[in-house]
Order: sequence, then structure tokens, then C-alpha cells
Amino acid sequence: MISIKNLSFRYKESSTPALDNVSLEIGKGDFLGIIGESGAGKTTLANCINALIPHHFHGDYFGSVTVGGTDTFDTEPGSLALRVGTVFQDPDTQMVADIVEDEIRFGLENFGIPKNLIEGRITAVLNDTGIAPLRYRQIRNLSGGQKQKVAIAAITALEPGILVLDEPTGELDPASSRQIFTLLKSLNKEKGITVVIIEQKIMLMCEFAEHLAVMSHGRIVSSGTVRDVLSDIPKLESAGINYPRTVRLYHELALRNLIPEGEPVCVTTAEAAVLVTKIIGKEDICR
Repeated sequence: MISIKNLSFRYKESSTPALDNVSLEIGKGDFLGIIGESGAGKTTLANCINALIPHHFHGDYFGSVTVGGTDTFDTEPGSLALRVGTVFQDPDTQMVADIVEDEIRFGLENFGIPKNLIEGRITAVLNDTGIAPLRYRQIRNLSGGQKQKVAIAAITALEPGILVLDEPTGELDPASSRQIFTLLKSLNKEKGITVVIIEQKIMLMCEFAEHLAVMSHGRIVSSGTVRDVLSDIPKLESAGINYPRTVRLYHELALRNLIPEGEPVCVTTAEAAVLVTKIIGKEDICR
């Protein structure tokens, strides 16, 4: 669905490339997490997918990005917006209305959605995102998590096949962050929306994503299923990734030859608990 081939990009004001020969395939209905240190090129890559690069941010551009067969180099972001919806870290930067309902309505009217469909879409997306009680609330009085849900609702009302999110939980507490990820997973599974998310909260990312791409210095140094990526500790460490403690526990146990044969790397705390139980036995745990 999204094909990135040999993509390199250098901003006008920079002497070094933000992206350096990046290639990545993202399938329809995937939930991909992009991780890496600050400055690794994650946001630049996202802005190539939604066509903000090269149309709004200019520089030296090589390679190609195609979305459903459409080359983003030849397509303005506005023309792509009905296919690729973007949610930024700070929801206030993309709000245009005072009331939640009006925020969702704005995009629908702006893109010429027939009037007889608009009310139904507003109601549906408010229900899907769990913010129906906020319909007539003033946006400035909402919490950070609520605002982020409104931003997601306004984008998904346009029914894009792809959601690109750049650190949407960066300013949220753990509970609100989990709510956002749960919402995204629901949209991914129930609506079939492809989710591409940049996030620093690695543990949360690993719990919800299906695939990961690790970036470092403008390159993708590792990509694959969550377990495959987490199994390669040297690559994670070389990219400066603070991987989950459950993964660290697994590898410490592996170094001591304590992992049962065929046991996959544990990602969640629940999986880690099961692994430890297998190693030392339930009776010892209960003592």
C-alpha cells in the first residue's frame, strides 16, 4: 500500500541528509511503529508519506514514495488528504474550530462531502472514538487526551485508508496514552485503517504495533515484526533504543542458558511472568 524506495532527502538549510537511502514496504491494514532517537529522521519520513515533503518542505529529494500506486512527488498534500490522514503531536496546531462538532464538520465540508452524509459521519466517528459526550464541548476546555481524540476523529471522519501519527501521546500521561493506542488499534482492526505511528513510548508501541522500523541517522537499520526487531539487541543498542525491560530480562536469561528451547522473546510483562514461571516453577513463586 505504501512503497518507499531508495528515498533520500536533505533540507535546504542542512548540510547532511535527513533521510539516507530509505526503503520500506507498508502493507494494507498494517500497524507500523517507527522508533529512533531524536533527529533519526522519523518525522521527515512521515512527512514524505503525506506529501508535505517535497511540496511544503523543500530540499534535495531522491527516490520515490508511492501510496496506493500514486507517487507523492506528483501529488499535492491536499489531494492526498482523503487517503492519508495526519495527526501531529500537538493537537492544538491542527484545530480550526471552537466546538468539537464543528472541528469534525470543517474537514468534511472543506473536502466537499455531500451534505446528506455529513451528519451521519460526525455521529459515527464520535461514537467510534468514544467522545460522543464531547460533541458540543469547547475544545479549549478539553484535556490533552480528549483533544488528541478530537484530532483523530476529525481525520478519520474523512475515511482515509492510512493514518500517520507523529508522537500523538508525547504530552499525555500513561492512562491517556493507552487510551489513544487502544483507539488506534480499534480503528486498525475494525475499520481496516493502516496505522503508521512515530512514538517514544517503546513499551506501549511494542504492545500494540504489529511491525517496527528502527531509524538511526536517516536510515532504517532494522524492520520486521515486533518480536523479530526486539530480538536483535545489538541493532537496538547501536540505534540508541531504550528497549523494554522485558526484552532485557529475556536476553539476560538467554545469556545464562535459561530460556526454554523455542521460547520467543517476551514483549509484555504478562509474557515475562509466564516465562519466569516456566523457568523457576509455580511452586517456587508461591513460596
